[in-house]
Amino acid sequence: MEFGRVRSDEVESLVAFFAGEEWPFHVDVRVAADVVRRRVAGGEYSDTFWITDGAVRVGLVRLMDLDDGTPLFDLRVAASHRGRGVGTAAVDWLTRYVFTHFATDRVEGTTRRDNVAMRRTFEKAGYVKEAHYREAWPSPEGPRDSVGYAILRRDWESGTTTAVDFSS
Repeated sequence: MEFGRVRSDEVESLVAFFAGEEWPFHVDVRVAADVVRRRVAGGEYSDTFWITDGAVRVGLVRLMDLDDGTPLFDLRVAASHRGRGVGTAAVDWLTRYVFTHFATDRVEGTTRRDNVAMRRTFEKAGYVKEAHYREAWPSPEGPRDSVGYAILRRDWESGTTTAVDFSS
């Protein structure tokens, strides 16, 4: 897998990627082309990277809140490439990218509780479940539980995980 920053002249490529897929575990299962264009115009995709396998764009990583100490990310993998390790490679890459380019001590991500593939991806990449939010994720079927994961810089550097103490 390779990762390359989305260029400012790739608006229509972003539109095609988002609007051409269904995103079953995202708040917006379908993303309209005009919504993508509006988001691009508002600067929402300034820290976004294509995931490519050879010459094929297989996904997208969007980094957010890079300057506030606790970056978040959005990961999208094209349906035809899901289940092939793209997500794990992307989370490994984005974690390394954030920790080597920014002065932050953690990276966070959230997914729906029923998104088992993403939860496994977090765990493979060394992220630890830190939170469970009941009925916090809007979906067309009604609110779903969501779960929050994070990795600490010290765990990433040492290749270990620090368990969360939920006893108090």
